[in-house]
Amino acid sequence: MQALFATYGLTKSNLGVCSSRPLIVAALFAKITCGVILLATLTAAQADNHVRLVAFGDSLIAGYGLPVEDGFVAQLEKALTEKGHTVEIFNAGVSGDTTAGGLDRVDWVLSEQYSGVILHLGHNDAFRGIPVDVIHSNLDAMIASIKQRGLPVLLTGAMAPRNLGADYYLAFDAIYPQLAEKHDLVFYPFFLEGVATNPDLNQDDGIHPNQSGVAYIVEQLLPYVDQLIERIK
Repeated sequence: MQALFATYGLTKSNLGVCSSRPLIVAALFAKITCGVILLATLTAAQADNHVRLVAFGDSLIAGYGLPVEDGFVAQLEKALTEKGHTVEIFNAGVSGDTTAGGLDRVDWVLSEQYSGVILHLGHNDAFRGIPVDVIHSNLDAMIASIKQRGLPVLLTGAMAPRNLGADYYLAFDAIYPQLAEKHDLVFYPFFLEGVATNPDLNQDDGIHPNQSGVAYIVEQLLPYVDQLIERIK
């Protein structure tokens, strides 16, 4: 019994002058109850701080051509964890996906419970020369659907190939800042900033980043993901 008292910090002094068995049991029960409540409170606080992000997009999100651990989602989750965030990131990237494909599947993806969304789509639309107004409309509808669920969004921009002509690429590039302003999003202007056209940071196809390229993207993107997490909290 004395060992049990010591475990829960009970002494004659904090039990009072009366040392009857009912009082001892009551004091012990109170200590145990407080411990259980404290543990439950800490667990709830940890759950409240646990962030579940979904990265929604194309092959750049999916990690095309890379082992899972070298892809964008895995590297970003690791970097955020090292910064002290309690975070999970779910990979909803589909190689070759367009804004139309994203719009078709966004409601299905968001049937799971997430805290926020990282959105990157549009490169494949530009490669196919899809009209800019169609791309704008698809992204606008996707963002509206996400925000309807009360989820904050980090939108990452794309740039159209310059061989499509100035009229096209200027209109395409402007889609992302326009939508970011309209919907009050966290906005990173160009997903491939510092990586596009750099052979040291890309796979042999010259389009998809290699492990080092993804690491560079993650490093540049981290402050914007921090902003997203702040909006969640």
